[in-house]
Amino acid sequence: MMRSASPLLIGLSAVMVAIQDDTPLVLVTRRGSEDALPFGPFHPDKHRTFDLSLRGWVREQTGFELGYVEQLYTFGDRDREMPEATLAGAPAHARVISVGYLALTPEARPAEAGFEARWQNWYRYFPWEDHRNGRPAIIDSQIVPRLFTWAAGKEMRLERAKIAFGLDGARWAEERVLDRYELLYEAGLVAECARDANLAEPDVTLGEAMASDHRRILATAISRLRGKIKYRPVVFELMPDKFTLSALQRTVEAILGLGLHTQNFRRALDKTGLVKGTGAMETGTGGRPAELYRFCREQAISTGAPGLSTPRRSAD
Repeated sequence: MMRSASPLLIGLSAVMVAIQDDTPLVLVTRRGSEDALPFGPFHPDKHRTFDLSLRGWVREQTGFELGYVEQLYTFGDRDREMPEATLAGAPAHARVISVGYLALTPEARPAEAGFEARWQNWYRYFPWEDHRNGRPAIIDSQIVPRLFTWAAGKEMRLERAKIAFGLDGARWAEERVLDRYELLYEAGLVAECARDANLAEPDVTLGEAMASDHRRILATAISRLRGKIKYRPVVFELMPDKFTLSALQRTVEAILGLGLHTQNFRRALDKTGLVKGTGAMETGTGGRPAELYRFCREQAISTGAPGLSTPRRSAD
């Protein structure tokens, strides 16, 4: 007798990013005891497009209106919905496909009263990813010894660990956020792995867990954004209308989790023609006044302008 096919449901999740006080923030809600991304089902009979459905769910759950949005990835692994990503009213044996989106906003406006949504520093979920003040101690004190134990006698595992975390002379690749998280999950070193497999909690806390596979979705979004700012000028979707070049550099550094060489960054930026001085000066900062710039959006659109060069400081 043929087994009946599992019902297929489509969910939409949003990674909404803003930068505030040089901190990369992501908008989260609560699902039980864990942070979660805004997430809701797509109903073909009610929603004309995925985009309109997503915007509606985010508005309903957080009170925010999405601006810049791009489709991120489709997450469809079997059992990815276990144990907490199931949609309300869905059959217990339903297969949930999640379409993730990346949304950028220039302002981390507080959520209105009545909504549980709040902005969180994305490095609370990935503390090993922020290298702006040097290599995080958690890598060599907590992560590397456990990865080496897990990889003992297995050359392929060991090589993956070295490449992912910049060991034995390998260069830290900031865009490998997803690779690093999935390696830690496979090694049983993040709480989601223990939760999903009904295993004992790991003996170390490596970042804060998120509901379902939402930390994986967030890692995918960070990887995408870190890569994309280098070939498309999307970073300006995170900037106000007027900004200093120092503020722009700090925003790029916050996203990459790396310190940049200021002179080389500005020299490369000047060649792109992406920004133009306004003649106005920033005041009230207590320091030396700096000129305010604006993004030349029209030129970027007409010329298909590239992203920004990200020259690291020599120590990085």
